[in-house]
Amino acid sequence: MSDEIQQIKDKIDVADLIGEYIQLKPAGANKKGLCPFHNEKTPSFMVSSERQNWHCFGCGKGGDIFSFIQEMEGMEFVEALRYLANRAGIELSNRRSEVDNNQKNRIKQINKEAARFFYNFLIKMSTAKDALKYLEERGIKLETIDEWQIGFIPEQWDLLTQYLLKKGFAVDDLVASGLTIRKEGTESGGVRGFYDRFRGRIMFPIRDVHGEVVGFTGRILVEKENSGGKYVNTPQTIVYDKSRVIFGLEKAKQEVKTKDLVVIVEGQMDAIACHQAGMKNVVASSGTALTEEQIKLLQRYSKNINMAFDVDDAGQNAAKRGIDLAIEAGMRVRVIRIPEGKGKDPDECLKKNPDIWFEAVNNAQDVMDWYFSKVFSKKDITNYQEKQQAVDEILLEIARIPYAVEKDHWLRKLSEIVRVDVVVLRDDLKRVATKKNVNKLNSAEKKLESEKIIKKDPLALLLERLLALILKYPFLREKLLKSGLEKIIEESIFNSLYELIKKEYTLEEIKNQVKAEDKKNLDILLLQSEWEFSNFLEEDAKKELENIIVLIKTRWKRKKNEELKIKIAQAAKNNDREKENALIAEWTQINQL
Repeated sequence: MSDEIQQIKDKIDVADLIGEYIQLKPAGANKKGLCPFHNEKTPSFMVSSERQNWHCFGCGKGGDIFSFIQEMEGMEFVEALRYLANRAGIELSNRRSEVDNNQKNRIKQINKEAARFFYNFLIKMSTAKDALKYLEERGIKLETIDEWQIGFIPEQWDLLTQYLLKKGFAVDDLVASGLTIRKEGTESGGVRGFYDRFRGRIMFPIRDVHGEVVGFTGRILVEKENSGGKYVNTPQTIVYDKSRVIFGLEKAKQEVKTKDLVVIVEGQMDAIACHQAGMKNVVASSGTALTEEQIKLLQRYSKNINMAFDVDDAGQNAAKRGIDLAIEAGMRVRVIRIPEGKGKDPDECLKKNPDIWFEAVNNAQDVMDWYFSKVFSKKDITNYQEKQQAVDEILLEIARIPYAVEKDHWLRKLSEIVRVDVVVLRDDLKRVATKKNVNKLNSAEKKLESEKIIKKDPLALLLERLLALILKYPFLREKLLKSGLEKIIEESIFNSLYELIKKEYTLEEIKNQVKAEDKKNLDILLLQSEWEFSNFLEEDAKKELENIIVLIKTRWKRKKNEELKIKIAQAAKNNDREKENALIAEWTQINQL
């Protein structure tokens, strides 16, 4: 695996990779730019093609191409490895690596095969003729079907499940992917205990920003009493989190970056129709409000959003939640308004007259102007109470804007409309903003408390898994002792238990020798070992150990880097050059392990 990692580094220049995310300028033999991981005005982010690494002297983050992709894309190491290997055109070996053994990657393979199955069924099978006819009536061309890999699955109970099982996938992984549902009361066993989630539907693959299929949307072809909703989506899985995926972004991202504008529509058919018409910087929100994670994703490519949404109250309310977050994140938001009678949505508007849709996008209204017209159309400002209500509503939106000059612009506009001195409005803005921030703080505190309850340190989880595996398969003990993890385990809560394992005690001896305060940890590990590893063969256990060792080392390095980042920043703040240099040397040493 180390050979393959080096091959990837040899093929991908770190400056070229990072230059796709941020603007870099020459700085002697290196390149520098503004750090993408913290706000700064003076560039402190340095990239060295010669050493194939990067480092920010402002926030302390640094590493190689793998750590950059992990930080930038929120990936685990094995995911970054697969992504960069694909980019470099290097095929990873099947030995050792979690790349093929990890369930997340198995599910991605299942989704990829399912997408191929749906597409081929639509194109090649005579029973899909009604689905093809429907798409044709919607104006979708064959080349568009091919480009988006639109598919179809007939009304049969377990057609896809049977197909995927014959391809060698495990039924537990099919269930975990969301494509297969276990019948109630069915514990395990044959295929008769399972059925397909999607039946009698036109299928749209949902891809992440890198183009990998993470889920599906299925639109019912013929509505029946028991056919479920018009649209059915993949449920939350370990590869599909709807709050972190934007439909069509993998196809739109380059055009979004080029035009510095992302156009957001509601429906997937709307996005597909736009691309077919030549507007390639379009994505779909899939009828839900934008989330913080989706906004962060969009900000990589542009800070400008033109948004179309349903004109009814439900559509506007859903859109507004996302708009509020986008404005607070510093995005420039405009509202697309399709002229009355020219189509209820982008797809319909394009069918009637594509020029009208293109014009509507180009002439999108600033969201604050839209708020002004919306609020004042419903309020009588000759009535002082309604006037105050209107002002409060507008001030709440102005308070979201993070830019002082822009805030001042809208305050002055509001002043002109309601004929109230701007100084008075600024006082009122403080009141509204204070109330808003208190509500936001309360919400954040509740979220933090919730996360404290359910969130565990990822490194601790990996160490739990490691020791559970060793307890289940003692023959792995020697490999563990030679793994170089001793220092990491000694720093954890499992140190005393590890000392007993080192002494080659039997499980019964460990149970008798373990300290009282560690007994609960041991009980949990034994339960975990039975739950996760009881069906492992000897070779499976060896591979799992190797995978966990790699992940622990990666996580430990990341944790140490975070701790050193804080210390380096503090040393720099105190102008303690000697300590700063020593810490940077320690950081370099850790990242060379």
